[in-house]
Amino acid sequence: MSTVINSIPPAAMPLRFAPPIGGVAGTSFKPEHLPAILDGGARRGFFEVHAENYMGAGGPPHRALEAIRRDHPLSLHGVCMSIGGPRPLDKAHLARFRALVARYQPALVSEHLAWSTHETSFFNDLLPLPYTEATLACVCDHIDQVQEAIRRPLLLENPSTYVAFRESSMRETDFIRAVAERTGCGLLLDVNNVFVSATNHGYAALDYLRDFPLAQVEEIHLAGHAEQADDEGDLLLIDSHDGPVVDAVWKLYEIVISRRGAVPTLIEWDSKIPDWPVLQAEAAAAQAILDRHQSAAPAGDRHAA
Repeated sequence: MSTVINSIPPAAMPLRFAPPIGGVAGTSFKPEHLPAILDGGARRGFFEVHAENYMGAGGPPHRALEAIRRDHPLSLHGVCMSIGGPRPLDKAHLARFRALVARYQPALVSEHLAWSTHETSFFNDLLPLPYTEATLACVCDHIDQVQEAIRRPLLLENPSTYVAFRESSMRETDFIRAVAERTGCGLLLDVNNVFVSATNHGYAALDYLRDFPLAQVEEIHLAGHAEQADDEGDLLLIDSHDGPVVDAVWKLYEIVISRRGAVPTLIEWDSKIPDWPVLQAEAAAAQAILDRHQSAAPAGDRHAA
């Protein structure tokens, strides 16, 4: 544990911007990989953790994260803020989130365009929302509150979806662009989510990427997904994070990087956790693509995919 963390209570620590980490590939941090990571010493890349796993005051989770943080940048990824929910944000949850940002000074901080609460109930799922002017106003208000609390831009992640709302009055890409313009937040582009949603709803992933505001993308997620059949027997993809990135998603990723330029890219793998060398190999594949495009300039959001 560092001297700063020992001597200053997390809630009282100053909020600062961490230095940018550039076009590097990282992985989800899983405690079972800690010995292998520490044995390997400092390396190029970063680690991402789910904020809600570290909202206790101390104990083994924090000791492991502090060990990782000494040599590597962190990405803090929230999963329970319910940015898209109609109810006010949970003030206690937001305070714990802010304390984590202060404690670990992550290079990247992100949340989902989704909702996960109803009254006093919390769900494990990241649920979709209707893309309407009323929802837009609510989402922007919530992001403003989070950014005021953490005193830095939040990165908003596009969702994977399995249903759509009839009352939606705008496309998802237009909704996300409007959120970024109104709040000044950055974007986290999950390429696997794009592929999953496009397959489930019957549109082209490339069309979605053509309309996406790539200039605001500051982080990318890659992950595996599972294949199922829906009630009619049609293919249904589930954003399961339990396997390697598939070839189609790798191809979409290279298209994005060729247009946006190299930005931090995370390999998400949250269940059926493989041995550390397997996860390293996935990150190395992403890094190879990033390195090929390190000199590429941001292309903005007007280029055809």
